[in-house]
Amino acid sequence: MAKIGLFFATQTGKTEGVAEMIKDELGDNNVDVYDMANATSGDFDGYYYLIIGSPTWDIGELPADWEAFFPELDNINFSDKIVAYFGTGDQVGYADNYMDAMGILEAKISARGGKTVGQWPTTNYDFDASKAVKNGEFVGLALDEDNQGDLTEARVKEWLQLIKPSFGLS
Repeated sequence: MAKIGLFFATQTGKTEGVAEMIKDELGDNNVDVYDMANATSGDFDGYYYLIIGSPTWDIGELPADWEAFFPELDNINFSDKIVAYFGTGDQVGYADNYMDAMGILEAKISARGGKTVGQWPTTNYDFDASKAVKNGEFVGLALDEDNQGDLTEARVKEWLQLIKPSFGLS
């Protein structure tokens, strides 16, 4: 079984908490976790399966660590990689750009050849606009720890069941 590289950035610790939850659910031996504060483009080498996590920061922006790393994505060949995304954000306070960071990262990585898996329904969310919505679904798991934190654990478990077959896991 191939290892999964999980790459995340965090501003307040919420996205890091979700990254750890994902690692625990998939099993410590299956996942290597990288905080984008310390990651390099070489860290992406050797992973066929990737999970990319990010909060949307400020008004529809990438958090500082993804923003600093964003140009480096052009130096990574994603054409042989299966990529799942998750994001954290506030659909009430930032309804006009909910999950934008996840959408920005997915657009860049898919343009570089990454195959997106793990799309998530937009039902049971209340927002106005998002760069993370394609074909009526989020490009990955959308989590709102501010307003729907009680749903996070169940959503993570359900989403992981969706992506496991694409990642060669049962």
